[in-house]
Amino acid sequence: MTDLTGLVALVTGSSSGIGEASARHLAEAGANLVINSSSSVDAGEKVSKSLPNKSFYHQADISSKDESVAMIEAVIERFGRLDILVNNAGWTTSIPHDDLASLTDEIFRKTFDVNVFGTWLLTKAAMPHLLRSPRGCVINITSVAGVRPIGSSIAYSMSKAALNQMTVLLAKSMGPVRVNAVAPGLVATPWTEDWDDLHRAVAERAPLKRSATPDDIAQAVMALATNTYVTGEVMVVDGGLTQIM
Repeated sequence: MTDLTGLVALVTGSSSGIGEASARHLAEAGANLVINSSSSVDAGEKVSKSLPNKSFYHQADISSKDESVAMIEAVIERFGRLDILVNNAGWTTSIPHDDLASLTDEIFRKTFDVNVFGTWLLTKAAMPHLLRSPRGCVINITSVAGVRPIGSSIAYSMSKAALNQMTVLLAKSMGPVRVNAVAPGLVATPWTEDWDDLHRAVAERAPLKRSATPDDIAQAVMALATNTYVTGEVMVVDGGLTQIM
């Protein structure tokens, strides 16, 4: 079941980092891809053009219901089906957990608008099409911040915990569509490239002695996309860091 030839996958936030790596792994397994970002249009189009199978880029902000619905409609118009949805798009900003004044209402709302409401809106729009697929599945990219009291902000941690719970609730209620999550620890992406102190701390403490790479997370995405009897799981991919926390 590792052959995804003929299936269609939409990966949000896939112009770089985890999303790009996931899209490339899915394409290598034969899937046709829809690449997405809310900005980074040139980078997204470049990723799409570099893939080996049929693909196209669609710019959309998933926190907008209209843009989410329009993106799903574009997928169906182009390919006539949707089999795999990888909800990778997200947003955060770094705020110390004890600095409540800096976690403004605007930041809190934006974090939830993108990470929770955006993922929900897109998944809801995609679900009728996923239910028609014999291999329909959703993979949410969450975070170890959703299972431990850590993360770039309290709002971010709360939003990822909500996604983990959303994952198991949808898995319970929307079968035979499979719904799972990958919860990464710290990943070396363009977003975290200047977090040198944190990368060093993870390398010192994690049993596997390094931060994750986007390919590490993409491998977990592939495992959940291709195993047809796993649903409702939140796969932590953190080099063992949460085992010592």
